Amino acid sequence: MATQNGGPTQNQAPSLNVLAQYIKDFSFENPNAPRSLGAPQSQPDVNIQIHVNAKPGANNEFEVELKVEGGAKVGGETLFAFELVYAGIFRVLNVPEQALQPVVLIECPRMLFPFARQIIAEAVRNGGFPPLLIDPVDFTALYQQRLQENAAAQQPAGQA
Repeated sequence: MATQNGGPTQNQAPSLNVLAQYIKDFSFENPNAPRSLGAPQSQPDVNIQIHVNAKPGANNEFEVELKVEGGAKVGGETLFAFELVYAGIFRVLNVPEQALQPVVLIECPRMLFPFARQIIAEAVRNGGFPPLLIDPVDFTALYQQRLQENAAAQQPAGQA
């Protein structure tokens, strides 16, 4: 069916558009500076956690938050710590209902990640350390892990 008078076509292709992206919350701590800025005695222990949240809005829009938190320690002493909530507003059109959640929780954070990675790398560098270049993230695996955790939480006690 063709478009008539600006109306929608019956077989429109799915689309995903980034309407906005922004830092929602950010902190960087360098609690032991300047002492921590010297060459470490051993390889720092770097810990990074990533969480994805999404909230529906109006007009097929979703706010997707990518929360990245972590830091580095040597011998139990903190070198630096950070927390970033980087978000985007996405418009998702013509996506089947069964595919909507994976699109929002996999594809949207995949689009946000390079920007969040850059913000963290620059903050760590500006804190006096070599830039922290976070490895690419498998958002499909994170999504599947979240599904498994939700399924396990919904199982009655005593069942495996």
